[in-house]
Amino acid sequence: MGAYLLDWLSLFFRWFHVIAGVAWIGASFYFVWLDMSLQKPPEWKAKKGISGDLWAVHGGGFYEIAKYKLEPEEMPKTLHWFKWEAYTTWLTGMAMLIIVYYINATAYLIDPSKVDFGSNVGAISTSLLFLFGSYFIYEVIVRSNVGKNKLAFSITIFILMIIATWGSYQLFSDRASFIHVGAILGTIMAGNVFFGIMPAQRALVDCVRRGVKPGPDVAALALMARNRSLMNNYFTLPLIFIMISNHYPMMYSHAHGWLVLVFVGIITATARHYFNEKHLGRQKPKFLVIPAIATVLLIIWMRPEPIKPLPVPVIPVASATETAAPAPTDTPPAVAGDTAAVAPAAGTASSTDTTAAVVPVASSADDAIMEIVHTKCSVCHAAQPTQPGFSAPPLGFIVQTPEDMKINKAKIVTALQTNYMPLGNITQLSDEERQQLIAYTSGL
Repeated sequence: MGAYLLDWLSLFFRWFHVIAGVAWIGASFYFVWLDMSLQKPPEWKAKKGISGDLWAVHGGGFYEIAKYKLEPEEMPKTLHWFKWEAYTTWLTGMAMLIIVYYINATAYLIDPSKVDFGSNVGAISTSLLFLFGSYFIYEVIVRSNVGKNKLAFSITIFILMIIATWGSYQLFSDRASFIHVGAILGTIMAGNVFFGIMPAQRALVDCVRRGVKPGPDVAALALMARNRSLMNNYFTLPLIFIMISNHYPMMYSHAHGWLVLVFVGIITATARHYFNEKHLGRQKPKFLVIPAIATVLLIIWMRPEPIKPLPVPVIPVASATETAAPAPTDTPPAVAGDTAAVAPAAGTASSTDTTAAVVPVASSADDAIMEIVHTKCSVCHAAQPTQPGFSAPPLGFIVQTPEDMKINKAKIVTALQTNYMPLGNITQLSDEERQQLIAYTSGL
């Protein structure tokens, strides 16, 4: 019952997480486009302090959008703030991290072949320290002199994210490693809104309401908010990729998964740069061509190794003459000195005539493979899973017989090749057993 309720909680928070994420990212993209698409206003608007305007049509109506250089002539009674999209996305994301990776840490968070935490508490504590420790380092940098230089700031954060990506792969399961990098990005982005962008906006609004000119302190907040906003802009596409990555184990289960994620981050951030330049009216297709070429090269590099056929199990057996039934004899037991008693009986082969042969034993191969399946796979993928934390087979995927394996052949081979299954290698499937399963299933 506990696992069943967790499935419902996971579904509920995942649904809200997607809705909030779409709203946040959609608003972010919209305002980036809007800010870069504003046109020079007519003279009468410029005299009112408007720095740019834009006309649009949508849903059967016309919209007139204006951006003020500083403050409007009169503060509106209702002012819409864009913040809860970010906060809700982060809160629901943390809820998902707790429900999926912390409550069921043995299956999803821990990989005993990497680190033996000793207990789920140790793994969860390490996860929280890794996540918020990374964010603390970011905050120190963004508030330092480095954070005031856009280029130095960007390079520093890029290097630190590479280190964090590598570090996550040394600590957690492959799938959890991707999610932790995504959690760091999401925490930084939400923190940028809460600790940087919103304080700068509040300070500006407060100055306008009091009728005073913004001072150097407000200008400093605005500069920091601009750099934080720029970081959010480039983090968006990598974060979206990580949000959907758990559906593609070929990415995070690669032997060099952390490097795959670094390459994907570079590719998606470069593509984001192309659109930023395009919105500014600068056509630079190289920032789209380079990611496209890099993606093709990444696909080639990541291709799985060819499947080696499973050797047919063999056992040595006697030759036909050796296996022939011995002739019945009433010869009494041998006694010392009785040479006749130890002579071979008529119709039997002597030891010098015995030859070895081999024959395939398919039934024993099936038995050996199914023993692996039942102990390493079916504990989760059964009609009634025995593995704690699973109320039903994942994705309704049952593997208990050779026929089940034949029906789901393509899915099984892919899951095994990418190391997606078992999750976090919870059943300790060895590399040799994995290769045996791949070869056997491929031959069905």
